[in-house]
Amino acid sequence: MCLVRHRPYLVRRVVQLLVGLAVFGVAVALMVRAHIGLAPWDVLGQGIALRTGISFGTVLNLVGLVLLLAWIPLRQRPGIGTVLNVLLIGPAADLTLWLVPEPEALLPRIALFAAGLTLLALATGLYLGARFGPGPRDGLMTGLHARTGWPVWTVRTGIEVTALALGWLLGGDVGFGTLAFAVLIGPMVHMAMPRLAVPEPVPVAVSETRDAR
Repeated sequence: MCLVRHRPYLVRRVVQLLVGLAVFGVAVALMVRAHIGLAPWDVLGQGIALRTGISFGTVLNLVGLVLLLAWIPLRQRPGIGTVLNVLLIGPAADLTLWLVPEPEALLPRIALFAAGLTLLALATGLYLGARFGPGPRDGLMTGLHARTGWPVWTVRTGIEVTALALGWLLGGDVGFGTLAFAVLIGPMVHMAMPRLAVPEPVPVAVSETRDAR
């Protein structure tokens, strides 16, 4: 009979998911504090926060929730990782913004952005590698691709450009960090994911009988 040690395997996946989402929130907040430009969705979140007075982290939660609701007509099914993505990244970002001040000089701001970008790539590899479901933005992309038949890159580009434009109009932070994010995040996540993916459990053969003592 083949038995699999499910409990340690599941514990690792859950821990990796939670750590990944928390680090993701920290990473986004560090890039906000760098003040040299943000990723498109964070530009949108910051713009909404500036216009409404709601905290940046809370806006991240609300935007994630709206995107998750948009999955319904697209017939996408969220995983537990998708739901936790909506719930946990925002509080982690708000806590980091409260703890980390904004540097005044440009070089420390660039270093802070670089640290945030690196952590973001690692965090993405962690929570996707746990295999508990994609984030709400990724699900929106795959859902629109399935419903429209448009290429994935076209759908993703359209979504990102729309979020960036709306965020910029609302006063979100667009700068050379935004360009750096667009150029670097793909290769960095590509490097992180295979190294951080939780491997499939290996069955362990166990004899159904035990030796007599």
